[in-house]
Amino acid sequence: MPLKHLLIGLGIIAIWAFNIIVIKVGIEDLPPLLVTVLRFMLVAVLVVPFTRISRRQLPWILVLAVTFGGLHFPLLFLGLQRSEAGTGALLVQMGTPFATLLAAIFLKEKLGSRRIVGLILAFGGVVVLAGGPSLPPPASTALLLASAFFWAVSTMIIKLAPPIAPLTLTGWISLFAIPLVALGSWLFEDHQWQAIQQAGWAGWGAVVYTAVMSSIAAYGLWYWLLQKHPVSRVVPLTLLMPVFAVILGVWLLGDPLGFNKLAGGAMVIAGLAVINIRFRRNRQSSAAP
Repeated sequence: MPLKHLLIGLGIIAIWAFNIIVIKVGIEDLPPLLVTVLRFMLVAVLVVPFTRISRRQLPWILVLAVTFGGLHFPLLFLGLQRSEAGTGALLVQMGTPFATLLAAIFLKEKLGSRRIVGLILAFGGVVVLAGGPSLPPPASTALLLASAFFWAVSTMIIKLAPPIAPLTLTGWISLFAIPLVALGSWLFEDHQWQAIQQAGWAGWGAVVYTAVMSSIAAYGLWYWLLQKHPVSRVVPLTLLMPVFAVILGVWLLGDPLGFNKLAGGAMVIAGLAVINIRFRRNRQSSAAP
């Protein structure tokens, strides 16, 4: 990968890692479900007028509006409310092991010894995190793991769905998820209009950043990289996202950095690496001129 493209990839990962920090700050200024609704509204306004979907794609987008827009994102925002940024980022990365298990169960993909080792490492890392003081309260931990699970479910649905352009998918999922999350905000949150009127730069900054930078700009550049390079070269960069999030959490939010977070986080990232990266032995014949 050329250095320019590598730097773009690292920039995308930094945007996503900083997104965790922005959400943490934003939901202190606005209720988490309300932030999610406003984010979806902004994404829909910026994307939907410029994209189109077919009747064949519509049912799949509606299902994803529930699993991805109506469950993954709201659960993520709610879970981060009482979680350290770095720990939250590590727990959300469990979407990859969940997706691996779901693919084995429903798509009949073979796990193999390598992926089994990766699963054991990743889930073992969560157990190590659970033994330390940095793990969120049980309810927040459950919300973050549920968010990761519904990310995995959405990944399976996208694999089965007809091809849909990434930006189109993002915009229309946001549009159809608005009433679902708005209903949740109406049922479980109070004084939304007052919160909107009193919101400062942190709340509105979170809405704009998560919509424009994380959803539109970062994903647009990410899929551009995937078009330019093999998936095996691009996807491993995502292993750096929780690392960046932990560092930013310590630096910007004063999160503690204890043994359990270091050891458990290392195990989770190692497990993700084993699942995602195929290690090949170089053959003499391939090196011959």
